[in-house]
Amino acid sequence: MLSYRFAAIDIGSNAVRLLISNVFEHEGKLTFKKQSLVRVPIRLGEEAFIHHTLSDEKITDFLEAMHAFKHLLKVYKPLKVRALATSAFREAENGVEVVDRVFRETGIRIEVITGREEAEVVYANGLRDNMDDNKSYLYMDVGGGSTELTLFMNHQPVLAKSFNVGSIRLLTDHIEGNAWEEMKEWVQTVGKKVPNQLSIIGSGGNINKYCKLLKREYGEPLLFEDIYHLYKKLKSMTPDERIADLYLNPDRADVIVPAGKIFTSVMRWSNAKLAYVPKIGVSDGLIKMLYHEHLNEMSSTKS
Repeated sequence: MLSYRFAAIDIGSNAVRLLISNVFEHEGKLTFKKQSLVRVPIRLGEEAFIHHTLSDEKITDFLEAMHAFKHLLKVYKPLKVRALATSAFREAENGVEVVDRVFRETGIRIEVITGREEAEVVYANGLRDNMDDNKSYLYMDVGGGSTELTLFMNHQPVLAKSFNVGSIRLLTDHIEGNAWEEMKEWVQTVGKKVPNQLSIIGSGGNINKYCKLLKREYGEPLLFEDIYHLYKKLKSMTPDERIADLYLNPDRADVIVPAGKIFTSVMRWSNAKLAYVPKIGVSDGLIKMLYHEHLNEMSSTKS
């Protein structure tokens, strides 16, 4: 059996994650096994979307997390490490300065990627494996700062668009311009293009939590009505009630409602009746990309 270890750092608008995964090759079978996941709810988007900058306090918290990740990486010794930052760093005017400082202090190189690049990382996690032949799907990844939407027909991406509509932006009432209406118009147009019933494939921490609260297995279809009724129930509760009654973490208890609004709105606009939640994300996709990069490097070395 051959085994490899890789590390992925996902710097989102709500939380920063370090995923350590092992990859096993045995008798033609490939297995990805999560070894450790550390999630730190720094919520960079709170400042980036409102003030378009990160405060000294927020930067200090972020640096402390990255130093902690540095020490964990020293212990786990992964073959490859990759760190990606999304919408919060795209909007923070001092984002480049923070990225440079992290590299100087920890040696971790952060890449600030576009919404389209973010979606491509998730595709690498075997998104197409969750699709049936001759069916149409609208993949949506709802983050704190943006929502990535991609129409798949016959396993192929046909249209893709990133919108600056996210759970933190909605929570803090900082959806800029006509982003919400533009997303609505785009989704309605896409819904008219498909020849058959459209289904949703959802990713992100909030839709994962909806799946768990509905007591469904990952990959099992969720009915629009069930998601919508849960969204209305959550909306009727205070954040404290969601924490006490549903055991949600504080950094999930507030954003889960605006995220639910985004998911249910897109389903309604597209006339989608079902949503599938295969529990895929940026960090998981990164691990698979790192594994294939490593294989390519080994092949080129041999040749």
